[in-house]
Amino acid sequence: MAKKDYYEILGVPKNASAEDIKRAYKELVKKWHPDLHSSDKAKAEEKFKELREAYEVLSDSQKRAQYDKFGYVGQPSGTEGWSGGNPFGGSPFSDLEDLFGTFFGQNTRTSQKDRKYRKVKGEDIYVTIWINVKDVLYGMDKEIEYTRYETCSACHGTGAKNGTAFKTCPKCHGAGVVTTRQRTFFGIMTSQSTCDMCGGSGRIISEKCPVCGGRGKVTKKRKMKLRIPAGVEDGGRIRIPNGGHAGENEGPYGDLFIIVRIKEMPSGIKRDGKNAYSETVIDFSQAALGALIEINGLEGKEELNIPAGTQPGTIFKLKGSGFPPVSGGQRGDHVVKVNVEIPHSLNAEQEELLRKYAEITHANVREKKHGFFRR
Repeated sequence: MAKKDYYEILGVPKNASAEDIKRAYKELVKKWHPDLHSSDKAKAEEKFKELREAYEVLSDSQKRAQYDKFGYVGQPSGTEGWSGGNPFGGSPFSDLEDLFGTFFGQNTRTSQKDRKYRKVKGEDIYVTIWINVKDVLYGMDKEIEYTRYETCSACHGTGAKNGTAFKTCPKCHGAGVVTTRQRTFFGIMTSQSTCDMCGGSGRIISEKCPVCGGRGKVTKKRKMKLRIPAGVEDGGRIRIPNGGHAGENEGPYGDLFIIVRIKEMPSGIKRDGKNAYSETVIDFSQAALGALIEINGLEGKEELNIPAGTQPGTIFKLKGSGFPPVSGGQRGDHVVKVNVEIPHSLNAEQEELLRKYAEITHANVREKKHGFFRR
């Protein structure tokens, strides 16, 4: 016997009207549908069954009266626990189908014709190409070759000879779906699944197309010339609409995506948007007196003017020596950070000259005596 508080399960008072009970049941069914609780599906299924049990009793005036009087109703045996009737009126489960279809974005009453011949877009194709830094700076034309599935012109994608050699599927009798019924504690449950013999089309090929062998598609190599725009970044994608595989049931072709990879950058250079970044090391005398040095650039060696008195960590910009933006326009800059190297040791001549400099500038440095420094 059921000894549960059905009013509490549905969250309604004992004097709730039939409409209130129906409304509460609908809301809870949406909330506790097992498909929404993948992390704890067992709990959701149990709650779902509990809700239906409570509604079966409270929506039936006779069962509700018995429950209100005795606190339970007779528990039916075998498979008669669920009357098979629809708690919302109409044919069994019809409103539940509408409810779940609306909630999960599906229309369970989609016509057989729509189900069988729904157009499906073909799969996308991804092709990777490698280019040089110079190609990034100025763009390039490149020819690519790849293989894809195309609709068979002999059968127009049907897979049947002349596109018409079909017969009705003997398993689903043209419906495209197979209906199964199962007796459960709640009654007879009906479910539908795509027919595995015809794949949901409702028909099977009586004579295969001799060109594609019944597949409806043929494999073909395709060549195309492609413009790689200046400024493209490593990993950038170029989309070619309808360049992918053929679709199903006259569905559109998928897309072709060109993945652009850039070969190794010049040593020490990194990219951030349209700017190039690098670091260089100079001698402390170059920092103090100034110098004209060479650094690695995107197009070879570049000259960098170091003014006298340059401090460690100083940032310089070589205007227009960076990357061009994909959208067009002027190139970015090459940003260079200058680090000053301090020698770890000095020879006698270098030490003498440096001490002379310290004496002139009145810098307080350590004196060297017998191999040891002293103040």
